[in-house]
Amino acid sequence: MTITRAERRLRSERRILDAARALFADRGFERTTIRAVAAAAGVDPALVMQYFGSKQELFSRAVQAVPTKEGEPGEARDLAGRMLETLGMKLGGLSPASLAMLRSMLTHPEAADAARTALGGQIDRVGAELPGDDARLRAALATSVLLGVTVGHQLLGLDPLRDAPREEIDRLLRPALLALLGERE
Repeated sequence: MTITRAERRLRSERRILDAARALFADRGFERTTIRAVAAAAGVDPALVMQYFGSKQELFSRAVQAVPTKEGEPGEARDLAGRMLETLGMKLGGLSPASLAMLRSMLTHPEAADAARTALGGQIDRVGAELPGDDARLRAALATSVLLGVTVGHQLLGLDPLRDAPREEIDRLLRPALLALLGERE
């Protein structure tokens, strides 16, 4: 079977993006170079520039999150459970793209834009499931709480978060999420 030129290009692009995700996750935006990405992907730096044009564009493409399926409308208990399930997956380990975004979102405008877009989508999906005029604000607060736990666990390595069993984190966070996500008076 002959591999077409388009298939070779797609494979090279995937290798470059995989290498970029890993390096951005490990080093952040500022300390990752096009040469390092090219070396990790086994390609010439000129090819990285040909495919992506700039380090900014490479970063932007590398941290794009894969869209998640929207949740079905349900009760606050179900929504809190799904959010805690997602948190559990994140505490188990983040993708290189997510780690890259987290490491760089406070120091680089492109990463901040990518984080805002990803989190904004999550806030919109959660907010759509909540009653009340303040639904989007409550969704943003719940999402921010989970983001803080993720940063504390994955990037800062806070011992109480790193050492706690997932079930214990769920047990303690569930009432707070229910308070934010529950029906308002």
